[in-house]
Amino acid sequence: MADSQPVQLALGDNAARQLANATKTAPTLSTISPRWLTHLLQWLPVEAGIYRLNKVKNPLSVQVLCSQRDESELPTTFVDYEEAPREYFLNAVSTVLDVHTRISDLYSSPHDQIKEQLRLTIETIKEKQESELINNPDYGLLSSVASEQIIYPLSGAPTPDDFDELLTKVWKEPAFFLTHPLVIAAFGRECTRRGVPPPTVSLFGSQFITWRGVPLIPSDKVPVADGKSKVLLLRVGAKRQGVVGLYQPGLTGEQSPGLSVRFMGISRNAIASYLISLYCSLAVHTDDALAVLEDVEVGKYHEYADTYK
Repeated sequence: MADSQPVQLALGDNAARQLANATKTAPTLSTISPRWLTHLLQWLPVEAGIYRLNKVKNPLSVQVLCSQRDESELPTTFVDYEEAPREYFLNAVSTVLDVHTRISDLYSSPHDQIKEQLRLTIETIKEKQESELINNPDYGLLSSVASEQIIYPLSGAPTPDDFDELLTKVWKEPAFFLTHPLVIAAFGRECTRRGVPPPTVSLFGSQFITWRGVPLIPSDKVPVADGKSKVLLLRVGAKRQGVVGLYQPGLTGEQSPGLSVRFMGISRNAIASYLISLYCSLAVHTDDALAVLEDVEVGKYHEYADTYK
């Protein structure tokens, strides 16, 4: 019987790492999204937190005449305004961040603890901002769609025909479709099934599929429930009488438009507090600036269904 080989011992990885300097990354937050909606909206400053949207009353009653080179009497007219225009009030997405001074004093290398805490909290607030712009029951996009601007899919799944119907609702310079990524995937399947794969366009260094030249912008803030979601189509900008974002300028501790970070002091328990607030709202200038395709099914897979029959 051969002699067994002696076991060779050496310093192991786990022990050696205790003396080694590891490269440490800044903390990552899985809930951060690109937030394309906030990039694509035009943002308007609002004084005193109120945006009054004045509208013409009975626009079809304004009388004009194309002259026939005769002595016909010209019509008389005037443009009337709504007596009680809607006023939009800015809402605040806020929180108070607490950091113990011992933590910031002892553990701020290589990454500043206060800076990273503020960054992650601000990112979370901005995610909440985009969700409110879409879902807020007072001013959000979904609650701002006029009844005549709501349509439903022809067959459940989002088809090119449905998107064409949406374009008839927002035909004056439509800017983009906004929907959940699952809807975009379902629309892509329907286009492939029909042999009309949608072209793509580059925005912000990323690729987006389009329909009739209008990009489909993904947002995971568009709700999905029971296998169904929605598709919004927007016209944006004040000059186009479209959808605009609203923010409060000139805030104390302003970090970016509408975003304020203020140091609140240090408590007797040595906890430093920071008030973080983001003031925003959204206004739809005219009803035909916004339309929605409701009850879109996201779970149809025609090719797979045919393959496994």
